[in-house]
Amino acid sequence: MKTILTLSLTAAFAAGALQAQNPFSTDAKNAYNGIKNTLTRAADEMPEADYSFSTVPGKTRTYGEIISHIADIQMVLCGLVKGEQKQPTAEKTKKTKAEATAALKESFDYCDSVYNSLTDADAATMVKMFGRDLTKLGVLNFNIAHDNEMYGTAVAYLRIKDLVPPSSQRRR
Repeated sequence: MKTILTLSLTAAFAAGALQAQNPFSTDAKNAYNGIKNTLTRAADEMPEADYSFSTVPGKTRTYGEIISHIADIQMVLCGLVKGEQKQPTAEKTKKTKAEATAALKESFDYCDSVYNSLTDADAATMVKMFGRDLTKLGVLNFNIAHDNEMYGTAVAYLRIKDLVPPSSQRRR
């Protein structure tokens, strides 16, 4: 029992030391993990039949296109930070719930490695995003902001379908 307690305390102190050494990248990772959880739950919440729902058919994205758009932008932005060129393809091709949620999961898996490996020193490295210079941390913070913006859109679709968005559900 003493050994388990010692190992647990050592791990907790090590995690605290890592946060102290990399407060900016740790904050970004925490914000990303929060919206990742919320978006994953929002993607799961909408029934398959409503993935083709659009608030203004022909003028706004369907719910499936919203989820796929999030996946596309995450791949592009995390790719910029990794130094890889990713092309958005999911929004145009992934329409069903199974396809869109698989694309979303793939984008989170890809971005997880980017956020998990980021240090504050690396976060200050400059990259090009849409023709302008930005730090890697700036690009990843833009990703988080975009995820939150798109979650807001998804919330409206869920509410129209009389569903409670994940951020408004009771805590389990």
